Order: sequence, then structure tokens, then C-alpha cells
Amino acid sequence: MIEEQSHMTDNVFKGVEIVGTSDQSFTHAIEIAVKRARQTLHNLSWFVVTEQRGGLQEGRLEYQVTLRVYFKLDKADSTDTAGEGGAERSAPSTGQTP
Repeated sequence: MIEEQSHMTDNVFKGVEIVGTSDQSFTHAIEIAVKRARQTLHNLSWFVVTEQRGGLQEGRLEYQVTLRVYFKLDKADSTDTAGEGGAERSAPSTGQTP
């Protein structure tokens, strides 16, 4: 048991608020939002629905869900001075300044 504990690591998570919409259901709006978040963020771990609301778009129902998605921050490597290890990157850096 003591040996298992020595291999455990500390993790840090960050949360980002997003909004998903659907013309089908609240559940579908959540699925759309999480699917899209996975395209940009990595190491997604969980989400919390913070608000549900509906709208009318040209007479049709629109389901809107605000949620907070949480992801695990990368471990900082020895050369990282920013402290977050680049957890929110969507593509590798080209090294060019905008």
C-alpha cells in the first residue's frame, strides 16, 4: 500500500465556461458542447452544467446549456517558465511571433 502511494502524482485542473445549443434537447446541447471542446482542449475530465435556458428561433425551440468543462493541466517541464505547461494549446507552436 505504501508503495502505491509513492507512485501517485498531484494533478491540477482548469475550468473553462462554454455554451452549447441544439434544436433537439438539453442533452444534445451538452453533447455538442463537449464534442467541440474536445477538438481544442485535451485531457478533459468532467463538466458541470451551470445553466439551462431556452430560446425561440423563428418560432422553433432552441435549447441552450452553459457548462464548465475541466481539463488536467500538463506537467510543467524543466524549461517551462510560464508554469502551465501549455495545456490550452490547440496546435503545436510554430515559434513565430504574431
